[in-house]
Amino acid sequence: MTSLPYKNSDKNKKQQVAEMFNNIAYRYDFLNHFLSVGIDKIWRYRAINILKATQPKQILDIATGTGDFALAALRLKPQQIIGIDISEGMLKVGREKIKRKGVNHLIDLQLGDSENLNFKSESFDALTAGFGVRNFQDLDAGLAEMLRVLKPKGTAVILEFSQPQNFPIKQLYNFYFHSVLPLFGKIVSKDSSAYTYLPESVSVFPYGNAFLERMQKAGFINLKIKQVAFGIASIYVGEKLG
Repeated sequence: MTSLPYKNSDKNKKQQVAEMFNNIAYRYDFLNHFLSVGIDKIWRYRAINILKATQPKQILDIATGTGDFALAALRLKPQQIIGIDISEGMLKVGREKIKRKGVNHLIDLQLGDSENLNFKSESFDALTAGFGVRNFQDLDAGLAEMLRVLKPKGTAVILEFSQPQNFPIKQLYNFYFHSVLPLFGKIVSKDSSAYTYLPESVSVFPYGNAFLERMQKAGFINLKIKQVAFGIASIYVGEKLG
C-alpha cells in the first residue's frame, strides 16, 4: 500500500514527491520547525550522537532536503558530507543556508535519486536519512542502495515518523497530525496536498519492528531501534557486515 501527494496526477510517486517539495521548499524550514515546535532538532541531535563513537569521515545524507541533517552532522567533524535529494527547490534553499554558515567546503548538496545512487560501492563510513525513506517509491531498492554505498562496518542512522500507541499520546498525535497540521500547512505552504500527504504517508509506512525487518532483508545487521517523543518518531540503526 502506498500514498501519493497528488491523487489525480499521472506521474509516479517519485515525480510527485519531487514536485511537492519543489512547491513547498520556500516555506519548508519554517513549517518544519514550527509544526514540530522545534523538537525535530532534538531528534536529529540524538540520531547524530549515535555516530559519535565511530567518528565517520565520509557521510552521505539521503533525502537531505534543505540540509538540516547534514548540518547537524558537522558535530562529528567529518572530512566531507554529501547530501542528495530529488528536489532541486529544496537543495537550492539548503545550499543558501550552507553558504551563509560558511561550511560549503564541508557539505556538498547534489541532485540525486536515493533508489539509484550515483556513487561507487563502499564509498561512505556512515549514512543518515531524516524523514525521507517514507517517500521512496521503492523502499527495498532504496535500502539496498544505502547498504551498497556503505563501507564494511559502516553505520546507517534513519530517523522517521512512527505511530505512538499509548493513551493519551496516540489520540493527541492523531488529532494534531490529521486535523491541525494539514490545515495550517495548507494555509502557509499554499499546497493543499503536501500536508495531507504527510499523515497519509506515515499511516501506511512500516514502522517499528516492521521497518527493522525491511532493513534486515536488505542486508543490514546489528539492528536497533530507539523511540523518541513517546513513539512519534523512531531512530533506526543498522550496520554493514565487515
